[in-house]
Amino acid sequence: MSGERDLARLLASLQVTARDGEFVFVSRPVADPGLAALSEASVREDEGVTYVLPRAKADALRLSYDFRAAWLSLGVHSALEAVGLTAAVATALARHQIPCNVLAGFHHDHLLVAAERRDEALAVLSALSALSVQASAR
Repeated sequence: MSGERDLARLLASLQVTARDGEFVFVSRPVADPGLAALSEASVREDEGVTYVLPRAKADALRLSYDFRAAWLSLGVHSALEAVGLTAAVATALARHQIPCNVLAGFHHDHLLVAAERRDEALAVLSALSALSVQASAR
């Protein structure tokens, strides 16, 4: 199934959900199979591997981290080649000084925002979608 490419449709149909709990970023210079098994996402970089873990798991392992995040999922199936969705949501959050880290999956994009700003981020993204619905109705 191919995803939506039209930005106006993507924004108008945007539904954002939040996963339970908090998430943290942990980095290792080389791949760590144990952390990989516990992680919700990982990214391999030249400097090493970044794992996104539930905070509770990181705390249980006494791992250090700096940023506590809420995990928001954009409930719209965007095509991988769609243009503008990431920019639109990041810009809306930036206007409110809400930090946002983006992970793209095959079916959905995911935002890791400052945990203490979770509800505000949800409200900002809901307003973005509502404005897009109003604009498309004109």
